[in-house]
Amino acid sequence: MRRLLFRRTLFGLFTLWVVSLVVFLATQALPGDAAQAILGREATPERLAALREQLNLGGSLPEQYFGWLGNLLSFDLGTSLAGGIPVASAVGPMLLNSSVLMLCAAVIAIPLAIGIGTWTALRKDSAVDHVTGIITLVLASLPEFVVGVLLVLFLATGVFHIFPAVFVLIPGQQVWSNPAQLVLPVLTLVLAVSPYIIRIMRATMLEVLDSQYVQQARLKGLPERTVILRHALPNAIGPVAQVIALQLAWLIGGVVIVEFLFRFPGVGFQLIDAVTNRDLPVVQALVIVIAIFYVAVNLLADVVTLAANPKVRTAS
Repeated sequence: MRRLLFRRTLFGLFTLWVVSLVVFLATQALPGDAAQAILGREATPERLAALREQLNLGGSLPEQYFGWLGNLLSFDLGTSLAGGIPVASAVGPMLLNSSVLMLCAAVIAIPLAIGIGTWTALRKDSAVDHVTGIITLVLASLPEFVVGVLLVLFLATGVFHIFPAVFVLIPGQQVWSNPAQLVLPVLTLVLAVSPYIIRIMRATMLEVLDSQYVQQARLKGLPERTVILRHALPNAIGPVAQVIALQLAWLIGGVVIVEFLFRFPGVGFQLIDAVTNRDLPVVQALVIVIAIFYVAVNLLADVVTLAANPKVRTAS
């Protein structure tokens, strides 16, 4: 198990290196002079030269990359070109806000989806099972911005006027100071993430319920609740953990659109703003943060899978 996790960790580090290379090449491949595009046509040669030095644009491409990578490994993310402050100071508050949003969505979506998936599996081919299948299929086919717009029309501006349509953060306040403003963004992410987990949980649970060890537990006379909680559910969680990890990794990508839709002051909203303003240090830092989160969540899913499924642990 330790060897497998060590190999996965090495693969995750390799993935992060590839991401850093792609991000650097993508930002360098933007058309035109980056310094000229950032400062404008009226910039003096002295300011252009200073900005090119700050962006490591003076040397060859390998020298620029390894200089930027060295600063990144030393936790020097550079200075925001738009705000003139360290990137860490600019990204930190937004990262905290997005973490709150994603944590709220994950805490609600994961237990809810596992519970609904298990419940529908125990009621296979019933009316509830068919209705749940249709609803999850429709939600899974809708993009998250469509779900968000429908929620705004139904709960904020159209039929009902219950929750705010956009997020308004007063300077000095935290995003959790007004929970009502969090409802629509969190609900959008929950409805976007849950259908996949529900469908996979139902399919996995049906397979586990038909297994020999579950049938043997029932033949021994164990209560159905004990059979489900102690024998079926732990063995079904392992395969579902990978799907949950993928959905959690999707959250930080999907949160970009959701934050822009609801004007939520998070990483996604800041990333769009940085791309618009060609704030390259912020763009590079945010993409690396997203990649680190993706790798960490998938590594955590591997640990959960190995801990929950003895077969996988033995085979590995």
